Amino acid sequence: MDNLTFLHENATQPDFTLTAVTVFKICVVIPFFCIFMYSVILMLYTFYSQRQFWQSGRYVLFAHMLVSDTIHLLSSIVLLLLFKANVQIPFVYCQLLIFISNVSYMVTPINLATMSLERYIAICNPLRHAEICRVERCWIVILMFWIVSCVPFIAHISLEGPLADKDIYSGTLCRKQTANSPPSQKLANVITSGLCFALVATTVLYTYVRILLETRKVRADKASARKALKTVLLHGIQLGLCMLSFTYPVTEDIIQRQDIWFKDHIGFLNYFSFMLMPRFLSPLIYGVRDETFKKHMKRNLPCYSSKITPE
Repeated sequence: MDNLTFLHENATQPDFTLTAVTVFKICVVIPFFCIFMYSVILMLYTFYSQRQFWQSGRYVLFAHMLVSDTIHLLSSIVLLLLFKANVQIPFVYCQLLIFISNVSYMVTPINLATMSLERYIAICNPLRHAEICRVERCWIVILMFWIVSCVPFIAHISLEGPLADKDIYSGTLCRKQTANSPPSQKLANVITSGLCFALVATTVLYTYVRILLETRKVRADKASARKALKTVLLHGIQLGLCMLSFTYPVTEDIIQRQDIWFKDHIGFLNYFSFMLMPRFLSPLIYGVRDETFKKHMKRNLPCYSSKITPE
């Protein structure tokens, strides 16, 4: 409640400098998001235009990661813009936006763990890889991602109490921190996210070690094994980027406790660095790193395709 009061007080100050800074913040976020969206649309178009990609479980998981990261970034940026513009929306729509943001936030690390397992099966159990990692099974696993990721938010709503006691259509400044203000809910969110990332990190580390041991044992096709090893290592880097966003609530709480006039600006820098930037970089790094995917993606670039003369 104190945080919500603080937000209302700040939002009603008619300060031209604050308005100018807010516009500057928006002008920083929007270009990054536009570049990200262009890259995602290009990669998804490349995925759906090539039969070899959408019939491969590995690339299906990659395309799903693009979609989940895009949903998370879009919902997070909408929340940011609504808050910075001091726009009050009905409580039920605020909860819906936070639900979409939280669920898509949890899906990506689980997706990364599954992609690492897929590489592990391809190297350590190649004879059963085609059977285990069928595209149909990948879609079922993806559905399970979203169902499992919904559980923490449903538990959060249960701890918060019945919505019947609230005016769900009353206007409110929508922000994750205001919705998760009770200490018990903060603790539950931290524990849930911590367990999720610990499980994913253990999975990525396990697959990396097993593939590393496999590359030392096999004599044939070592190049493929080393490539898979680098791919799993890349998943570890992507997971590290995701874990940066996990530190955001802690750093945000520390910043809000400081009694300094520019703490809102530091909070924005914290949000941009630990929440938005990792999600900008993670899928782009993987798409550029994959040589096969990059080759087809370059052909779909307007500046590149115009140079290709028809045979």
